[in-house]
Amino acid sequence: MTRTVIVTGGSRGIGAATARLAAQRGYAVAVNYHRHRAAAEQVVAAIERDGGQAISVQGDVSQEADVVRLFEEVAAHLPVLYALVNNAGILERQARVEEMDASRLHRVLATNVVGPFLCAREAVRRLSSRHGGAGGAIVNVSSRAAVLGAAGEYIDYAASKGALDTLTVGLAHEVAAEHIRVNGVRPGLIDTDIHGLGGEPRRVDRLAPGVPLGRGGTPDEVAQAIIWLLSEEAAYVTGTILDVSGGR
Repeated sequence: MTRTVIVTGGSRGIGAATARLAAQRGYAVAVNYHRHRAAAEQVVAAIERDGGQAISVQGDVSQEADVVRLFEEVAAHLPVLYALVNNAGILERQARVEEMDASRLHRVLATNVVGPFLCAREAVRRLSSRHGGAGGAIVNVSSRAAVLGAAGEYIDYAASKGALDTLTVGLAHEVAAEHIRVNGVRPGLIDTDIHGLGGEPRRVDRLAPGVPLGRGGTPDEVAQAIIWLLSEEAAYVTGTILDVSGGR
């Protein structure tokens, strides 16, 4: 039986790589996006060309109504929901804490913390045996910044990912008996366009020499970890956060 996975922020980078790999592994895929409609539709088209099933669904995960609509559209157009990948996230331009204002903090925390909570809520309502569901899996995409702190660059982003790690562990304990596994991945220096949003497109090149493996990672390498955590091969894994960071 085909099962569905929702990938938030699925139009580019790690999200797009995860959506494509999930389809290759037999999932129907909901590619959520906020602004990049054309990119999301390209991901869907690529999946369909390879014989997979996918739809794109616009929605800002920081907005409760958008999250509810996302899950409703998925239920209306795709097979039964099995998994959620909380991947959508933002960062602002590099800055020190004394340069950050409240509006910046609200934007980052709304997308990176409130969004995953709302999406997890909707997933649990559908997956949990407590609500009549058949179980499933959630993977939260965090960042090594949660551990390293991102001093001088993105402490607000790092703090938001620290909160996501806490959500991962707490929710895993809360719903384990309801047949839902919850895990996280913490990517390190991954070559995506998020660094350009922070004002330094070549940040990976600058920091790669400090990575024990000597290079930045790729979105596909993170996607492999995410899909493994969703799979039956990880059936005894929950409440775990897997670093995909080259040792950094």
